[in-house]
Amino acid sequence: MSIIEVKGLKYRYPDTEKLALNDLSFTIDKGEFIGVVGRNKAGKSTLCYALAGLVPHFFSGAYGGKAIVNGLEIRAHEVEDIIVDVGLVFENPFSQMTGAKFTVFEEVAFGLENKGIDRFEMISRIEESLKLLDIETLKDKNPFSLSGGQMQRVAIASVIALKPEVLILDEPTSQLDPQGSEEVFQVVEELTKEGITIIMAEHKIEKIAQYSDRVLLLNDGKLIDFDTPEKVFSRADLNEHGVSAPAATRIAKELDITVKQTGLYPITIAELVEERRKLDD
Repeated sequence: MSIIEVKGLKYRYPDTEKLALNDLSFTIDKGEFIGVVGRNKAGKSTLCYALAGLVPHFFSGAYGGKAIVNGLEIRAHEVEDIIVDVGLVFENPFSQMTGAKFTVFEEVAFGLENKGIDRFEMISRIEESLKLLDIETLKDKNPFSLSGGQMQRVAIASVIALKPEVLILDEPTSQLDPQGSEEVFQVVEELTKEGITIIMAEHKIEKIAQYSDRVLLLNDGKLIDFDTPEKVFSRADLNEHGVSAPAATRIAKELDITVKQTGLYPITIAELVEERRKLDD
């Protein structure tokens, strides 16, 4: 069942001539983990903003087509209505902090307080979110005393605590080390198992290949492809769209190793090793 439906979506920022989003159409099913990839300025962040309602309600400009998220037509509803079901995590965690709270625990509680969540339910959600992001030991610290990576985890925890139907993440691991990035992806994967739909714009292709159900490839605001990671990363013209294939896929292409059942290239090292083993047997 589709939870997101985009039809002919177009958007141009004020005082620009080029479309940031150029006639996009696609659907996303409930519980899918969608990776959004593309070169810088391909439209990834703009698409995230459009699905969360910041485009067109916060950013002005020319807008056309439709984006329907969890039954709400984005242009016809205010951001206040949209964020009940849609959570957005920005690339820069400083943009996410309220500046009004003095501890991590209070920061995560902020959105829940605004929604009028029962106190005991609020505490339970906060503790669960802090545990998921492995930041329980930070709960009494000031958010602005944390490292960038720690602050990003707090930002994600604050959104997760609201239990959105759709979680949109715009480069959420850009300030995290490899271990922190892996933890975020594992958390997001667990959320999809609970039925939450994930849209993640991300440059870490290896992780997108490993975790995504489907990959949405953008270039110059246009939808180039929207398919399984295996199909998208096996494209012969991938580099022309500013995206490098995962390391396993690049090696597989050099060695001409494909997955026998699909004829596509492996996208993880484990798959590459397995297919090479089959050739040796």
